[in-house]
Amino acid sequence: MTARILHVVTNVAHYDDPTHPTGLWLSELAHAWEVFEQHGFEQTLVSPAGGRVPLEPRSLKFPAYDKVAKAWHEDPARMALLEDTLSPEQVDTEAFDAIFFTGGHAVMYDFPGSEGLQRVTRELWEQGKIVSSVCHGYCGLLDVHLSDGSLLVEGRHLTGFAWREEILAGVDKLVPYNAEEEMKKRGALYEKARLPFVAYAVADGKLVTGQNPGSAKETARKVAALL
Repeated sequence: MTARILHVVTNVAHYDDPTHPTGLWLSELAHAWEVFEQHGFEQTLVSPAGGRVPLEPRSLKFPAYDKVAKAWHEDPARMALLEDTLSPEQVDTEAFDAIFFTGGHAVMYDFPGSEGLQRVTRELWEQGKIVSSVCHGYCGLLDVHLSDGSLLVEGRHLTGFAWREEILAGVDKLVPYNAEEEMKKRGALYEKARLPFVAYAVADGKLVTGQNPGSAKETARKVAALL
């Protein structure tokens, strides 16, 4: 049977300061999509509000804008997928085998507070399916409570965009919170690579996470291996 992946993308187009645009970091979606496509998996996009997904302008510049991201950006059919994503209310979790939270700083705003995404994630996890994220995508896991009231991330090994990377990216004064610190506060066993921006992915059972944009492919491969 063909495995089915639910990619989570953002609807947010700017930081608190509207003069600073943000959005989906395209290569994170494009690289994971390519890996899953090579395995013949079916793929669907969902966002907190449904509908259109803005792109992070910096993800359309070198080096983030590599041949995989460029191919997506120049493909009208692929770009059309970002104009009409599902909302969580339209998702039947029985129809999916894994969820993959993509990143971009925008997700810090609309992923954590989405009760719809929390429901989808909780149901998939409790059905024994894979929950995964890359880079800031792990913000979508911050407040996912399981049916027994516990946090999904508590006591589990994971990774995501590090605070050191925020500083080096020059956005530590723009972001709404320190995601690494918030994860640790929730009891997550946060890990990161020894050097910033190096590809790094962690699998703790059916929880699979990647640290930064360059980790999307490795994270997707770990998900595919579990499937």
